[in-house]
Amino acid sequence: MDTMWRSLSKYICIFFLLALSGLFFLFSNINILEKLNCQAVSMFYQHQSNIHSAFLPEGPSPLDRNQSYCSQEPSPEEALEERDLLESIAWPQPQPHSVNVSLNQTSDPAHSLFVILPAGGRREWHVGDQLEALVHMHDFQGCPKSYGGDFLLARLHSSKLEAGVAGQVLDHRNGTYSAIFPLLWQGSAQVEVTLVHPSEAVHVLRRIREERPDRIPFQSLFRSGKLSQTTVCNLCLPTNQKPLCNYTDPHTGEPWYCYKPKLLSCDTRINHARGPYVNHLLVNKEALLFQSGVNIKVPIHPSGSDSVIVLPEKKDKADVERSSMKTESTRITPSGYYFQGSWRALGGGVMRQFNDSSATQCLKGKVVYMYGDSTVRQWFEYLNILVADLKEFNLYSPKNVGPFMAVDSAHNILLKYRCHGPPIRFNTVIASEMRYVANELDGLTGGSNTVVFISIWSHFSTFPLQVYIRRLRHIRRAVLRLLDRASGTLVVLRSANLQALDPKVSLYNSDWFSVQLDGVLRAMFKGLDVLLIDAWEMTLAHHLPHALHPPPIIIKNMIDIILSHVCPESS
Repeated sequence: MDTMWRSLSKYICIFFLLALSGLFFLFSNINILEKLNCQAVSMFYQHQSNIHSAFLPEGPSPLDRNQSYCSQEPSPEEALEERDLLESIAWPQPQPHSVNVSLNQTSDPAHSLFVILPAGGRREWHVGDQLEALVHMHDFQGCPKSYGGDFLLARLHSSKLEAGVAGQVLDHRNGTYSAIFPLLWQGSAQVEVTLVHPSEAVHVLRRIREERPDRIPFQSLFRSGKLSQTTVCNLCLPTNQKPLCNYTDPHTGEPWYCYKPKLLSCDTRINHARGPYVNHLLVNKEALLFQSGVNIKVPIHPSGSDSVIVLPEKKDKADVERSSMKTESTRITPSGYYFQGSWRALGGGVMRQFNDSSATQCLKGKVVYMYGDSTVRQWFEYLNILVADLKEFNLYSPKNVGPFMAVDSAHNILLKYRCHGPPIRFNTVIASEMRYVANELDGLTGGSNTVVFISIWSHFSTFPLQVYIRRLRHIRRAVLRLLDRASGTLVVLRSANLQALDPKVSLYNSDWFSVQLDGVLRAMFKGLDVLLIDAWEMTLAHHLPHALHPPPIIIKNMIDIILSHVCPESS
C-alpha cells in the first residue's frame, strides 16, 4: 500500500508541474492565441460568406453607359484636371478579402476605442499645441481591424465654454487612425470621435454612386391643350427604349434629356420634378451595414479619459517650437472655431456680430444674388427676417422652390434667389425657371455693390463625381469672367455640410458623398478671389445635431462672416 501511495504521489507531482507549465504558457501567449482565434473565426466567416453569396440573387442591374445618351468626352486638359481632382480625394480601396465579409467582421464602434496620446503618460497642454488621439477600430467579434477606409469624424469641444473645433482624421490604412486637434482655448477640452460608416459600407456607397445614378429619377410634364403626358428625364438615358428630347444647354453644354412623349413635341415641356426614390439598391446582406444606432453615426468611446485641461499659451517661443516639432508634418489649421457660441474665423479678418440695424447699414445700396440649392435659400430666408425693412415681392413662385425676391426701397437693398439647373430634386420647378448658374453669372454686370452667393452640392450626391466636376468647371469659368470685368464683386461659395443620416438617407445623401463633393469644390476654387464659407467645419464643430438645413444659430454665424467681409471693420 505504501509503495502504491509513493508511486501515486510521484505522478501527482508530475501532473501538478505540467499544469503549472501549461498555465504559464497560456498566460505568456494569450495575445497570440487571441489573434489566432480571431484569424480562425475570420476565415470561417469568410468561407461562410462566400458560400452564402453564391446562392443569393443578384441586385438591380446598373445603368449601362454604353447604351445611354450622355455628354461629350472632356478635352485633354479637362481630363487631366479631372484625374488630379479624383486622385486628391481618393478613398482607400477595400482589401480583396474585405469585400464579401460578414457583419461580424466589419467595423463596430461599440468594440472600438480611442486613447489620447501619450497613452498612460502625463504631459501639459497649452494653447497653440496640438492634441492627438489614436483610434483603434475593432470588428463585432472584438478583433482589431487590419485595414483602413472607415469614415470617421472628430470634434474637440467644451460645453461650458460653448467652444468647438473640427479635428482632422488621418487613416493609417491598418485599422488605426489619428484624430488631430488644434488647442485654441484655455480650459477644458473634450475629444469626440464618431463612426459615420464602416469601410465596408463605404465600398457599397462607392458602387451605387457609380452604377446607380438613376436611383433618384426625374420626370417632366408635357402638355398641349387637353393632351398631357409625363416622361422620365435624367443626365443619361438608355437609347434603346424610346426617342429622346435633348435639352442640353447651348452655352455650357450641360446635358439633360427626357423621353419624348408619344403624341407631343419636345417644346411642350411644362415642368421638372423629382420622381419616387428607387428602392432595393442593396444586395445580399448589405443592409446590415446601414443600421441606425449600430454603424451609422455612432460615437466611439475612449479608453481612459476623453478630456484634457488646456493651460495658457507658452511664453517661451523655443518651448512652443520644440513642442510642435513632433507634429509638424501633420500640423492642421482649421478655418475657424466656436467660442462662447460665436464662430471665430482664423486668418480671415475680424468677425463682427450683426443685428437688424448694422446689417441694414452694411447692405445699403447692395444687390445680393443667390444661386443654388435649398441651403443657400436658407440665407435668403434669414436675411429677409434679419433686415426688418426688407419686403418679399410676391412672384407667385412655388413654396421652397422660387425664384424669390425681397426689396428694401428705403435703403436700396435687393435680394434675389434662384435655384440651380438640373439635376435638382425639388418637387416641381417650372421648366422656364430652370437656369444654369454659369449662365446667370454671365448676365450680371457686377461691381462693388454686387454680392453673389453660390451653393451647389446636395443634388449631385447620387451622380459620379465627373458630373459635379463638369458643373463646377462651368461655374468657375463664369466666376472668373465676372471678376475680370468687375473685380469689386464679392463672390461667396458655400461648402457642403453634415446632415442627419438613417439607412435610407445614407444611400442617397450620405455624408460620405458630401465630403467627396466638398473636396472637389475646395480644390477647384483654391486660389481664386472668392470667400469660402466652411459649412462643413461649422456644422462639425457645433454641438447641435447635424441637419441638411443647419439650425438658425449656425446660419447666423455664416451670415456674420459674409457681412464682415462686405463691411470690414475700420482700422
